[in-house]
Amino acid sequence: MPNRLIHSASPYLLQHAHNPVDWYEWGPEALQKAKAEDKPILVSIGYSSCHWCHVMERESFENHDIAEIMNELFVCIKVDREERPDIDHIYMEAVQAMRQNGGWPLNVFLTPDQKPFYGGTYFPSRNWAQLLQQINKAFRERRNEIDESAEDLKNHLQASDVSRFARTVENEFSQEGINNMFNILSARFDFARGGMDKAPKFIMPSIWHWLLRYHAITKDEKALQMVTLTLKQVACGGIYDQLRGGFSRYSVDGDWFAPHFEKMLYDNAQLLSLYSETYQVTHEPLFKNIVYETVQWLAEEMMHPAGGFYSALDADSEGVEGKFYTWTHDELTRALGADAAVIANYYHASEAGNWEHGRNIFYRSFESTGAEETESFAALKKKLLVIRNKRIHPGLDDKIITGWNAMTITGLTDAYKAFGDQQFLKLALDAISFLEAHLMEDGKVYRTYKNKHSDTEAFLEDYAYLIQAYAALYQVTYNEGWLHKAEKWCQYVVNNFYDNADGFFHFSSASAEQLIAKKKEVFDNVIPASNSVMARNLHMLGTLLDQNEWKEMASKMVLKLSAMILSEPGYMSNWGIALLELKQGLSEIVVSGEDALTSCHQIQKHFLPFTVTAGTNTSSELALLNGREAIAGRTLIYVCKNQACKLPVEKPEDAIAQLINN
Repeated sequence: MPNRLIHSASPYLLQHAHNPVDWYEWGPEALQKAKAEDKPILVSIGYSSCHWCHVMERESFENHDIAEIMNELFVCIKVDREERPDIDHIYMEAVQAMRQNGGWPLNVFLTPDQKPFYGGTYFPSRNWAQLLQQINKAFRERRNEIDESAEDLKNHLQASDVSRFARTVENEFSQEGINNMFNILSARFDFARGGMDKAPKFIMPSIWHWLLRYHAITKDEKALQMVTLTLKQVACGGIYDQLRGGFSRYSVDGDWFAPHFEKMLYDNAQLLSLYSETYQVTHEPLFKNIVYETVQWLAEEMMHPAGGFYSALDADSEGVEGKFYTWTHDELTRALGADAAVIANYYHASEAGNWEHGRNIFYRSFESTGAEETESFAALKKKLLVIRNKRIHPGLDDKIITGWNAMTITGLTDAYKAFGDQQFLKLALDAISFLEAHLMEDGKVYRTYKNKHSDTEAFLEDYAYLIQAYAALYQVTYNEGWLHKAEKWCQYVVNNFYDNADGFFHFSSASAEQLIAKKKEVFDNVIPASNSVMARNLHMLGTLLDQNEWKEMASKMVLKLSAMILSEPGYMSNWGIALLELKQGLSEIVVSGEDALTSCHQIQKHFLPFTVTAGTNTSSELALLNGREAIAGRTLIYVCKNQACKLPVEKPEDAIAQLINN
């Protein structure tokens, strides 16, 4: 018999719909039941491609004896962290405040009024059964003590990270302070394998974006070396799908060799931007290949027929992590015969296997990246891919998340700028059309879509990345409709998420469900903090739209956190980019005339991180274009900064020279 989750739209919740556990979705029914029966709540949080979530399900949630204990003693709620990141943020912070390791599955025990009092991540089945009994005994026998500690923890959760960490430093924009940020990152860098010097290794795209911008300012070759070493090692490692393209979430080792095999849209979206930008600086062919392969994978395996992008591919297939992606030596021999040696040598596959159970993870030698693959080698890869595609595929999380799709749109526009390939722009336009058709209604944006949009309004993350995507589309098309939509949603966020008391944005809108705490995202992680994205949006749109109030809001946000930005760049890297943009200022490239877009695209092939661009081939009401029209049919390029323009030029290379000397 299925449980209540059978009616869910979440692929993760549907995975648990046939558990003997009497699961509820988060909502009034479950919360009211807990209060009415004075039962503790068990909130179990995960996501569809989470390996250890699947393990705990098999071991515990499918076990009838354990399910019986859970059903009798607790009100059990399943949460998809990707659908409800607001709930996940609160209870993840609670578990970390208890000095437990964070991660997923996240299992948290709450009082009937939603206050957490104990939690952890994965528990083996024997430990889990014992823990359930112990938690119940403590709840019944030490209720006052639990209520007191839960109240203390609730008060801790309600304290804002802004109030905890806001501290301004003098001369926050000094070059000395920025150089020190670089020195901190350099001291933590793995100069042998790239990335930050620890395992497991997450790619952390915004750190390398910051270093590219630092290099653009200082010309420090060491900064660029840190980026290129990392991107080459990642591209050669098992964390990258060598046959198909696309990146796994992280590497469990320090060598980028053994991935946790799930592929997340948000990683790949950001890496499109990162590899494209680094190509603009280096013109390294490998980086171009990575972008093209990853886009092809996204288009062929991760795209809804109407244009949106799905969320993730599972790490597991047939209940085994990585089985879909790895090969035994015998499998290679059966597939390729005598040619198997070519693939085995190139990708370091051995008879004994280079990973678990005699299986091989494909990876390349760092030194081989400059070699062009021959047509015969490409044919062998294609043959293996055909065979691999006949295997049982990993599970697909086919819900469509607004913020992750918006990131992908920005990644595709960055690829379009670097390579000028119309397919990238078309995919971006198809994706924004999907979001507009299916995730926007009644003057607001919704978080997820699967057959219909969710009832949950989008969070700050979604709106922030949507605004960024609209602004990116405007700057590669000069279609002012995109810019006006960026302006519209930015104003909506200011009206519905902004806290005038401290000058930062709540993660949930003013009309959202009231949880036990209202959080603000401050720290950049694999996905940058939504507040740092909004700070950059406000500065960029303030420049494009001549909105000084927005620029001032951005500046105040960065200044309040400047001490943390300068001292902890690894956790504040997107804030670090915002700081550099404020320090350098954003130059305005204004192009007017019949060939405006052609000139724009020639300019945008260069890495120009501290610029915004506006243009028209006719006329415009935009303040940036006022008085900067084309003359007598000529296409003119104006390079401006702080409302002062250099003499207009006609050749893109002359505009580039002006920018360099600006």
